[in-house]
Amino acid sequence: MAKPKKVFRCSSCGFTHPQWMGRCTQCGLWNTMEEDFIEEEKNISARMSNQTRPVALHEITTRDSSRRECGITELDRVLGGGVVEGSFVLIGGDPGIGKSTLMLQMADKLGSLRMNVLYVSGEESAPQLKMRAQRLGTATESIMVYPEVVLERIRDEIEALKTEVVIIDSIQSIFSGSLDAPPGSVSQIRHCAGMLMEIAKGKGVTVFIVGHVTKDGWIAGPKMLEHMVDTVLSFEGDNTGAYRIVRTVKNRFGTSGEIGVFEMKADGLSEVKDPSAIFIHGLGGEVPGSAVMATCEGSRAFVVEVQALVSRTTFSMPRRIAMGSDPSRLTVLLAVLEKRAGIFLAQSDIVVNIAGGFKVTEPAVDLALVMAVASSAFDKPVPKGTVFIGEIGLSGELRPVSHMESRIREARKMGFTQAIIPEANRDTLSQHKGIDLVARDHVKAALTILI
Repeated sequence: MAKPKKVFRCSSCGFTHPQWMGRCTQCGLWNTMEEDFIEEEKNISARMSNQTRPVALHEITTRDSSRRECGITELDRVLGGGVVEGSFVLIGGDPGIGKSTLMLQMADKLGSLRMNVLYVSGEESAPQLKMRAQRLGTATESIMVYPEVVLERIRDEIEALKTEVVIIDSIQSIFSGSLDAPPGSVSQIRHCAGMLMEIAKGKGVTVFIVGHVTKDGWIAGPKMLEHMVDTVLSFEGDNTGAYRIVRTVKNRFGTSGEIGVFEMKADGLSEVKDPSAIFIHGLGGEVPGSAVMATCEGSRAFVVEVQALVSRTTFSMPRRIAMGSDPSRLTVLLAVLEKRAGIFLAQSDIVVNIAGGFKVTEPAVDLALVMAVASSAFDKPVPKGTVFIGEIGLSGELRPVSHMESRIREARKMGFTQAIIPEANRDTLSQHKGIDLVARDHVKAALTILI
């Protein structure tokens, strides 16, 4: 029989810690930590009841995954169409960006669909969650809140309540009594994730876990954590701004690369149905240094504004700053402009920004970026109502990009009347009424609309 492990539990809020503390870090009360014992389990495999045997691939029977929409359209999009029964989902992001807010709003929506939802809070006490729920206006009676950090106790409550959806906030705060390592360590995260995956797959419980990120933006803990889960969602955006983007990094039940756009308001995260409307203002062509491009993220196309500022440098080495795009790519494109188009910017500081805090990493932004830089350098705005789509090669040629039909369709919907595209994409497009498709084969030819 396993030896019980000694922990210290707060008599006021129930918070546990492997070491004694004079003051509880959750409720702030003094001298409330009391000695308690939890049972260790060394052999997880002993709980595995079903033994499987090898089976031929053609004899395997499949069934459609039970999927249910959670009521938040943007979140359903990144999840591949809804919450899948027995799935294991990891969501990570910077502190204060809205992970817990989104999970609480999702829990409220699922609770209104008569699903049993258990919100396990390892970082906030029950009164703190209550205050957050009141601020968000969620129906707290539909959510069971459990402020606990000991995984064995969490597992027992999941079984007792017959929970359908479990939210763990966060994976770095919980620990298992079978390990001597402190909470948040690599061994604890790996062990706890393994037990939660067993609950999800063995009992058909949908498990959402919130993960902290490092200063470099990676999810804290072993990289194996991302391999174990079914879906990885990344919360992006400036936590001081209004807009947030949830991006699907990995999804076993749908396509990866999908994004959901939210706006942070006083009453929580609000869905943005038309992202193009927030990333651009008007049809461009009003001031120098601005160009509009159509980008694709997953199955969604929308237009974004690329801004550039070219000014004479006061340093011996000019600065190159890229916000929302790849700085290395900017350096390459400036070299192409000098070598292939005869535009010399060696004595100028250049700042490039993707408006709205959005990040564009695909090569299709090349043409819009070059046009914005040239527009600022010549101090001449691009023609109003023009959108730029295309990748630029090292010899200056415009290379074709994918999903051109959806890009053009979105640009036309937003009111743009002209699109500068690569020549190689022209033959693959159908006729689009209301927008003039201008094909170019070289960056120098595309720059003629400014020169």
